[in-house]
Amino acid sequence: MSTTKKLGLREKYRLMTRGLGWETTYQPMDKVFPYQSFEGIKIHDWDKWEDPFRLTMDAYWKYQAEKDRKLYAILDAFNQHNGHLNISDARYVNSIKLFLQGITLSEYNAHRGFVHLGRQFRGVGPRVASQMQALDEIRHAQTQIHALSHYNKYFSGFHGFQGMYDRLWYLSVPKSYFEDALTAGPFEFLTAISFSFEYVLTNLIFMPFMSGAAYNGDMATVTFGFSAQSDEARHMTMGLEVIKFMAEQDPDNIPIIQRWMDKWFWRGYRMLVLVAMMMDYMLPKKVMSWSEAWEMYFEQAGGALFEDLARYGFRMPKYADVSVKEKDRYSHEAWAALYHYGAAAGLHTWIPTSEEMEWMAEKYPNSFEQFYKPRLDYWDEQQKAGKRMYCASLPQLCQVCQIPAWFTEPDDPTQLCHRETEYKGETYHFCSDGCCDIFKGEPEKYIQARLPTHQIYQGNCGGASIEEVLKWSGIEVGHDNLDYLGSDDQKNWERWKHQTAVEKKIA
Repeated sequence: MSTTKKLGLREKYRLMTRGLGWETTYQPMDKVFPYQSFEGIKIHDWDKWEDPFRLTMDAYWKYQAEKDRKLYAILDAFNQHNGHLNISDARYVNSIKLFLQGITLSEYNAHRGFVHLGRQFRGVGPRVASQMQALDEIRHAQTQIHALSHYNKYFSGFHGFQGMYDRLWYLSVPKSYFEDALTAGPFEFLTAISFSFEYVLTNLIFMPFMSGAAYNGDMATVTFGFSAQSDEARHMTMGLEVIKFMAEQDPDNIPIIQRWMDKWFWRGYRMLVLVAMMMDYMLPKKVMSWSEAWEMYFEQAGGALFEDLARYGFRMPKYADVSVKEKDRYSHEAWAALYHYGAAAGLHTWIPTSEEMEWMAEKYPNSFEQFYKPRLDYWDEQQKAGKRMYCASLPQLCQVCQIPAWFTEPDDPTQLCHRETEYKGETYHFCSDGCCDIFKGEPEKYIQARLPTHQIYQGNCGGASIEEVLKWSGIEVGHDNLDYLGSDDQKNWERWKHQTAVEKKIA
């Protein structure tokens, strides 16, 4: 009879996490892990790291496998029962086109970053946590692709999201965020993704998208959202842990972390303009306005977070006050620009209905009717007269966030905000003081940015004509782009709903 004592949970957990590390012998540890010190972050005791996942690898796989069984059972039922016919309106589909095009492959890029961290940290605690989060991130990308693949059978704009992510102009916004993080050091990557994106801002992505999906009858999106929520809770815990861990290790880390907080708050906030448009303009049945969401999830929740972090010597991110000033105009300025360039997008745009404009007037009493409704009314009149507005020129892009410089001055919504600075004899342009400051802190990094507008003018994007550029970007002209009114999506939707109504009447 074996007398081997069965390991207890505590011992098993220690062996399957901290017990996976070892000290090198034939090469010094600092040489094996060269990336851990070049950012200037000082770590004196890796054992002080608190594990945010608190899972062994075998428990992790069992837990995720059970979630996948439930997820795919619901997705199969959704597909078999033509769940796409239960959404509120076909215009809604454009919001999940934007999600698939801009967020799904960003999740994959996050996976790449955490795989890298799983090799680069000297401390075994953050190494194991990074490996588990890497698995979470690639699973999120896969489940999103599977959930939304059903829509590709019936609607435009889903077919070429991989190529669009690399080539389409407005998708350089999320892509540049994640590539900026991927090319940073390991601790800055964690600050960018785990803290700024996952902890401070993730609720402004997943909560509006998932609640908006539920309210508009999209159970496929709701299902993968629910399946990811327990993962996101762990990711948020990791984001807060890494900040506290660095802060408690050495006081010299504080100014470095604060600089990263300033940078990645602003970069994340600018990326969220895609969500602002979705909330206010792309949901036929609206859950809340962008202004309400920003107040709830950043001003209140984020304010409480930074009050807690003040004991370490941290303050609110720089230019947080600008985000508050812009909340009444953020989505309106962005949608106007996307509508303007609707011929070069992998989705449809439209003028809001009169009921939707009434909703926006109620949600934005100090801005919408004064500054934005007159423009929408004019464009609506032009479209009805057969003069739908499509801009044939290319916009000035911000060198950092890569969003067209369409935002207005923080204190004056009637004046375009534009900043510029000179570096090594070249002039660089920005959409805001926040992006200009980021550039000045790391100019050698951002002068390498591949700006779509510049590349198109240089002839590096498929050719000299608009048709050639759109084909190179993966857009099927007249099918994926242009206005929703008159599109194949609208025509098919109306035909399907008419057929369904006839069938119900016969039954």
